[in-house]
Amino acid sequence: MYSLAIGIFICGLRVIVAANVQSEFEAAKIVPEIIDSAPVEKIEVSYGDKAVELGNELTPTDTQQIPQIHYKHDGGVLYTLVMTDPDAPTRKGYNREFRHWLVGNIPEENVAKGEVLAEYVGPAPPKGTGKHRYVFLVYKQNQGSITFDERRLSNRDGQQRRRFSIKKFAEKYNLEGPIAGNFMKAEYDDNVPKYAKLLGF
Repeated sequence: MYSLAIGIFICGLRVIVAANVQSEFEAAKIVPEIIDSAPVEKIEVSYGDKAVELGNELTPTDTQQIPQIHYKHDGGVLYTLVMTDPDAPTRKGYNREFRHWLVGNIPEENVAKGEVLAEYVGPAPPKGTGKHRYVFLVYKQNQGSITFDERRLSNRDGQQRRRFSIKKFAEKYNLEGPIAGNFMKAEYDDNVPKYAKLLGF
């Protein structure tokens, strides 16, 4: 009886998490602005002791180092992870996403062993553009290892990161999902000019 109660409780928590992820993605208009349907699972994203919590605000200074990433995964399966800013330079415009981080062929959730298509660069929203949404998404690679033909981007290749579309990228490589997601918001702070300079802006 006790184990049954625990099972029901865990199941209930999963339903709550799924509902929260979906409703927050919809409330933030990530659905339908950049993806057609919200993920069910939540990606655990943390920058040291600061966690990303479905739309909470962190600063550019808080988020310049590669975060810790954890998500529900299946054994032996490969995944693709993206962090994208759909508000670059503003929320208006078509195909406006800025590719902050893109890693494919990730074994389970071991991001460090994946194939880096775009090195991580932290948020650097321009002054006067308000709060930007920074969206983390995980997709499943059902067909196994993928040969990606995109140019590999270093953390200096700022110009080449513009005009990205995660929706088109996922369609191109027949990715399933997004199966998990999370997002935060960030606004200009006094360190942004330094970060933007490193990116080549």
